[in-house]
Amino acid sequence: MAGHTPEWVMVPQGDRTLLLIFGDQIDVSTGRRCAAAAAALRAARLPGVTDIVPSFTQVALHYRPDPSGACNSELLAAAIRKTLASALDETAQADRARTIEIPVCYGGEYGPDLPDVARHCGLAPEEVIHLHSDQPAYVFMLGFAPGAPYIGVHDKRLTIGRRATPRAALPAGSVAIANLQTIIYPNASPGGWHVIGATPAVLFDPANEPPTLFAPGDTVKFVPIDPVEFQALKDRHA
Repeated sequence: MAGHTPEWVMVPQGDRTLLLIFGDQIDVSTGRRCAAAAAALRAARLPGVTDIVPSFTQVALHYRPDPSGACNSELLAAAIRKTLASALDETAQADRARTIEIPVCYGGEYGPDLPDVARHCGLAPEEVIHLHSDQPAYVFMLGFAPGAPYIGVHDKRLTIGRRATPRAALPAGSVAIANLQTIIYPNASPGGWHVIGATPAVLFDPANEPPTLFAPGDTVKFVPIDPVEFQALKDRHA
């Protein structure tokens, strides 16, 4: 790639997927380049492409080969390179990003793991809340469940791994951290991250267009609320 843009590589994954690799570290710069690439490729509407899936460091482009030769890996690879030649402008991607405020009720019945996280990190619970909500954080990808965002990277003082024993069920809206990231569970589901709070926001609704609240490239600002505010917002979304 020309100019200031770092190199990226493209490798086949079977006969129906091309994998675009932008780095090997989870950081916001790489995440933004993945989101920019995915957005540009969607806008290009390349023939034969069936899905484009950005992640932390890579973008998977799924396609359907055409027996007539209209879509094959060589033609598609050339079209991808042409599309991305001027599309990976990280600054422009940051300028276009949405900022979404997410209300969170921390601790107590809403965040049962907050005391354990605080002890592990050598912080007071209030400090954990401050570090988690003080600075906006980046949405790298959606996964695990429909609309579930992987958000980070958080302050290193919040370093903690996953729970030793996952829970079989967590309430919808549970806000949990691990590996300097946050995930929000959009519906009731199992989960192995540390639950420090809950949000009344609806993350996934198939009746909406788009059905997901978040998209890769968004920025999230967590806003602490109290239980009364939580219930009022919950009732409003019901």
